Amino acid sequence: MLKALALRASAVLVGRPVLWGLAVAGVAGVRHVLQLLRDELDIAMALSGCTKVKDIEPSLVKIKD
Repeated sequence: MLKALALRASAVLVGRPVLWGLAVAGVAGVRHVLQLLRDELDIAMALSGCTKVKDIEPSLVKIKD
């Protein structure tokens, strides 16, 4: 998600993991998957020095020529 946001995506689709969570544990599974995704984004932001989503910039991503 961090890469997509750094490249100025206005949204990031995460449908498949949500469906897996739903299939395994119903609504609780979906909540768990979404919490995992939030936690992973928080960690990635912390490691990149971003405290807010608006701090995510394209300079965080190296684009191959």
